[in-house]
Amino acid sequence: MSDIRMIRSILKEYGLRWMTDRMLYSAKLKLLRIFPIVEKLFERKTSFPTRLNLFEINVQSIRKILESLNGKEKEQLIGTADRILEGVIPGFSSIDLNYGMPMDWQLNPVTGERCSEKQKWYLIPDFDKRRGDIKVVWEASRFSWMITITRAYILTKDEKYYLFFSDVIKNWLSENPYGYGANYKCGQECALRMVNTLLVYSVFREDGLTKDVDDVHVKDLVDRCYRRILGNFFYAYRCIKNNHTISELMGMIVGAWCCADDKQMTNAYELLNEVVDEQFTCDGGYCQHSFNYERLAIQDLNCILSISKKTGMDLSKRNKRKIRNAALLMYQCQDDSGDMPNYGANDGALVFPLTNCGYRDFRPTINASFALLTGNQLYDDGAHQEELIWFSGNKNNQNYKRIHINRTSKSFSGTGLYTVRKNTSWGMMICNRYRTRPGHMDQLHFDLWVDGVNVLCDGGTYSYVSDEGRQLVLNESHNTVTVPGKTQMSTHGAFMIYDWPKRGRIKNTSNMMHGEYCAKNGYFHRRTVAITDKGYRIIDAVGKKCEIRFHTPCDVEKTEAGYELSWKGRTICRIISCRDSRVEASIRSVYYLKREKISCVVIDGIKGKTVTEIEVL
Repeated sequence: MSDIRMIRSILKEYGLRWMTDRMLYSAKLKLLRIFPIVEKLFERKTSFPTRLNLFEINVQSIRKILESLNGKEKEQLIGTADRILEGVIPGFSSIDLNYGMPMDWQLNPVTGERCSEKQKWYLIPDFDKRRGDIKVVWEASRFSWMITITRAYILTKDEKYYLFFSDVIKNWLSENPYGYGANYKCGQECALRMVNTLLVYSVFREDGLTKDVDDVHVKDLVDRCYRRILGNFFYAYRCIKNNHTISELMGMIVGAWCCADDKQMTNAYELLNEVVDEQFTCDGGYCQHSFNYERLAIQDLNCILSISKKTGMDLSKRNKRKIRNAALLMYQCQDDSGDMPNYGANDGALVFPLTNCGYRDFRPTINASFALLTGNQLYDDGAHQEELIWFSGNKNNQNYKRIHINRTSKSFSGTGLYTVRKNTSWGMMICNRYRTRPGHMDQLHFDLWVDGVNVLCDGGTYSYVSDEGRQLVLNESHNTVTVPGKTQMSTHGAFMIYDWPKRGRIKNTSNMMHGEYCAKNGYFHRRTVAITDKGYRIIDAVGKKCEIRFHTPCDVEKTEAGYELSWKGRTICRIISCRDSRVEASIRSVYYLKREKISCVVIDGIKGKTVTEIEVL
């Protein structure tokens, strides 16, 4: 009976068409494994690329930004670039991954296991405990690190970085025959590989370094990636329906332009406008309920906006408004430090690392998107502006006007995000009305920031294929309530979340936010967060006995009144409750494949209302 109930719930939430498309794709993979010859039926005929000069990069303006960095920042950039020349890349903006030299394009450096370059892509499993996370294999061939060595070249003018680029493209083509190995499994990976290559190639071509052989190799790489995107686009378009779709459409537009295929490019723009309209809400929210993935999608769209003059096509006015609103939403849900709540699934993706700003600094992408669409910048001058220059063609960043928009308490009801702000602190609460697949069980999670410190935090993701990663999805890893023996939603496999809760009444003012939901697993939860003279009052109403959890990276000390939270020796917050409570060990992952020990204050809630006071010092 439970399987029947699961299928019924999935059909209702995901739709019959989605389930049918997933079954069709599974049938395709089975057919390929039994009759490999039929793969030719899914391939699309394309013309070989004839042009590569799609991106116009203002190298001189980028050089000025890089030269304005302080000595430590310059050393960091050059040091990272030189390690890349030895085969060590900064994976997921979090850990060094050593692929050797020459690079082993099928290797997972974390486990030491590798895929086979002699095996067809559809025979390589997504999940393999021995090999480990396939994203680690893909990370080297995504070529995001190529931007780092190119920025080091722009700063130093040392041609060793160009020579490495030239050798790597030749080696990758030799070691990755078309259709074989892990690096042809995913169309999004092909799209990012192609675009990163063309961005880097444009810089070296601008400085007169590229040779005829580079043109041949880059065209070959574009050809392979473009064909692979076209051959498997059904999966991204019909089955995944998220950032993968936007990335692959970006790759389709770029590939079609390089091949002078106007018909396919027109089709790709039409599909992109349809997809962007589906995936972004009018108030700026994103379908994956994740700031990490919203940034990825926006970076893709910034790239597409940057080439509109060359392609002669553009996004619709409606979609431009949505993307602008997405930039404003992220700006309002952002801390002054540039960081944001670790909201939703987070795979460490920074596909275009175009500045010296850290991975957790969202200013470069927010600023670039807003400026490209409005002609105005949201922040004061700084290193974050470099991303805007990369995507502005020959336009200088000085042509963009700085405007001032205050961050205030905001309600993004279509997205399910709500903020309240008080002097040096602010909070964000989540209460979604799900129309697309949730990533985490984080309904009524409350994120609190004080003086740039994420005092009450989200647990993050760590890894999609690990036991820790699966645990971090659950409501136990968020600042919300847990009911013994129950979860907000149900799970199946690595990514399937069903039994979406039903959102109830929502209310938000400048000093209060209220949300409620009813879980299909048998309980309801209502939460009110109100600003007080001393900080915040949280009132939780639950129909059963529960536990209220607050995760914190701060040092926690129990006092007579409750708990004091300290950061770097300074007490910045108190949690006060009249209920029984305790401190438990927990973990959080701010970066993919990186975790740290934190604490969790657990308060025993009653059937009815439980009040918790948060004092900000």
